[in-house]
Amino acid sequence: MAWRRSKEAASPPRRPTRHGRHGREGRSPIVRPPLPPLETRVDRFDLTVGTAAEFLRSAWPELRDVSFEVGDMPPTPDDDGIPRWQALTAEKRIIMYRLPIERLSHLHRDDELHRRMMVESSVFRAAAEYLDRDPWDLGPERFRYF
Repeated sequence: MAWRRSKEAASPPRRPTRHGRHGREGRSPIVRPPLPPLETRVDRFDLTVGTAAEFLRSAWPELRDVSFEVGDMPPTPDDDGIPRWQALTAEKRIIMYRLPIERLSHLHRDDELHRRMMVESSVFRAAAEYLDRDPWDLGPERFRYF
């Protein structure tokens, strides 16, 4: 009689069901689905515009009733190119356009501090255009070191 394997010995040993096809464990539910980032670029931009606008409103009574709004892109380009903001004095609105400010501004150092300073300077320049003043005149006297 020829030698035969038993049915138990014929099949290779099975791994526990927690392992996948390649021998790795399944991923935990924390990894899947991917979690959204805690703070996005849009949130950081909105926060920076809001804090700069509140600072300007506290320093200038003319800006207390002005609405600072954030838009993604301007509807049409100007003669000078793509506007970064729009100051509407009749409607008491200042609209900051996020994408032109973030993408068309050239920073000498691309880090969080310089990006925030660039957005704040855009808010100051838009408010200065609204008030028909120089942006350097918007800061209170205590910030002038001369």
